[in-house]
Amino acid sequence: MLAGWIRKIRGSDNLRFIILRDMTGELQIILKKGSVKEELLESTKDLTEESVISVEGTVKINEQAPGGLEIIPDKLVVLSKASVPLPIDFSGKVDTGLDKRLDWRCIDLRNPKRAAIIKIQSKFVEGVQEFLSKNDFIFLFTPCIMSGASEGGSEVFPIKYFDKKAFLRQDPQLHRQLAIAAGFDKIVDIGPSWRAELSHTTRHLCEHRGIAVEIGFLKDETDTMRLEEDVIIAGLNRIKKDCKNELEKIGKKIRIPDTPFPEIRFPEIYDILEKLGKKIEFGKDYDTEGEKLLGDYVKKKFGSDFFFVNRFPFAEKPFYVMKVDEEPQWARSVDLIFKGVEQSSGGQREHRYEKIVRQIKEKGLDMNTFKWFVEFFKYGVPPHGGFNLGIERFIMQLLDLDNIREVVLFPRDPERLVP
Repeated sequence: MLAGWIRKIRGSDNLRFIILRDMTGELQIILKKGSVKEELLESTKDLTEESVISVEGTVKINEQAPGGLEIIPDKLVVLSKASVPLPIDFSGKVDTGLDKRLDWRCIDLRNPKRAAIIKIQSKFVEGVQEFLSKNDFIFLFTPCIMSGASEGGSEVFPIKYFDKKAFLRQDPQLHRQLAIAAGFDKIVDIGPSWRAELSHTTRHLCEHRGIAVEIGFLKDETDTMRLEEDVIIAGLNRIKKDCKNELEKIGKKIRIPDTPFPEIRFPEIYDILEKLGKKIEFGKDYDTEGEKLLGDYVKKKFGSDFFFVNRFPFAEKPFYVMKVDEEPQWARSVDLIFKGVEQSSGGQREHRYEKIVRQIKEKGLDMNTFKWFVEFFKYGVPPHGGFNLGIERFIMQLLDLDNIREVVLFPRDPERLVP
């Protein structure tokens, strides 16, 4: 038995063709007077496109048919008849705006090109998981509900937690560090985070998912960079191997990048940007424009779409980042940039209790808010670090999509809370 959605119906009362679609592809059903039961022809006369049916019969090879196969049915059951007209056209014949498509997201995803994006994203994560599992990483699940803002900022969603005030996490960072303190020195946490930003850009979401990796006993932040390269290449190799049809549908090819990825550092970045016509105040971070300029610079100089930015100004980074001891103005903080857009933040964390306490005070944060985290560092924590790679943003850049919402099953942004 085969089952799926009717993509197309054509023909006459004596000869009818039905194109059936499911997750694996398409198949042609042929109902010809004299070759099938009369009641079958009659029962399919009023069928509508996107109705769900099941069919049993004789399968034949037909290279001209969709999917290279056709079926002559002995039995056909209508499981769910679709109303007409459909609320949106997902065939591509009509240019439907993104907002309207997202209002009817389930139907929008019936478009093979839209579905291909979701499948490619799935295979990327699958490849990453397989690589990390083979390299003895433990998969953990850290809390999504926090007692305080994990990065000390205001871009958090407050929630009512019985009689207490709580927040949806900005990042699973702090609990990953505590897992290292507990003795799990190779961990990964794949899950959601939230940012209460009133951002209406094509690359921001209020809810996003990341691949958060942390390792203990590292030499310095460069160990996290080498690991992130391996993670990305594992995911890309899986897409290249398993998503030939999906890549063909959206007209994309995957190129595996050379390693190591180029690295540029502060304070040299100020000179690079100034030569490119953008002046940044010394000790400050660059903005979105600067990010793109650096992407163009690296592409031209090194021929790479990927590069790391290292040694950010500590003043621009969270309290838990490790300073460079001999140059405390700079942090062992690393961003990965891909095609001119930030993909992850990471680097080496501060593991020395006295320095963490000092950095919390330096940031003007309330020590009591982070006591639950900091106290464990009195009792022996190894040097450690990691990164959190944004899944949706990475796939958006990989496939050169115009909007990150195309990658998300059901996006959440400042205006969208349904479906």
